Amino acid sequence: MRVRTDARRRAILETATQVFRELGYERASIAMIAARIGGSKTTLYGYFKSKEELFAAAMTEAMEEQGRQLTAMLDPSKPDLRRVLESFGEAYLRLVTSDQILAIVRTAVAEAANSKLGPELYVRGPKMGWEHLTTYMRHLKERNIINTADPRIAAAHLKGLLEAGIVEPLQYGAEAEFAPREAVVAAVDVFLRAYSRSGLAIG
Repeated sequence: MRVRTDARRRAILETATQVFRELGYERASIAMIAARIGGSKTTLYGYFKSKEELFAAAMTEAMEEQGRQLTAMLDPSKPDLRRVLESFGEAYLRLVTSDQILAIVRTAVAEAANSKLGPELYVRGPKMGWEHLTTYMRHLKERNIINTADPRIAAAHLKGLLEAGIVEPLQYGAEAEFAPREAVVAAVDVFLRAYSRSGLAIG
């Protein structure tokens, strides 16, 4: 039954999260997780194809609700584009600069050359967020609110502007170069000047 399957999956993820946090990605194993949950490796592989996939799911599961809330903020029917983008930007920076996300990114980078973990985490995290932002940009383009040949590039530019001077220093354990609010206001202003139909900041 589906209810039983979902419950089992949640139990696996909860146990896996505990093991990964206790031992780290490298030292933890599918066998350890299976033993702790009281099942077999075969059972776990029925839900997750690899250790990389299980780690990615365990680390990002708790962030899915926040991701949905971020996506919901991107409502193309709201007329005040500046306010939408600034609210989204502040929420986005809170998420990507959280201790959990920074830890996940550092692990992904450390393992990128030795496993499929980096790509798996990228697909479940940044790429998914970028695709949602691209969909929003496409709606804005269709309504002639922004001027862009490629909504994917517009989405990438906004993402890059929001992160500039904030995310990279924190990934290295250094202090952010700007206050989040200051960074968001500047990022949105530059984006609107580049992409709004009038070529000027609006709102």
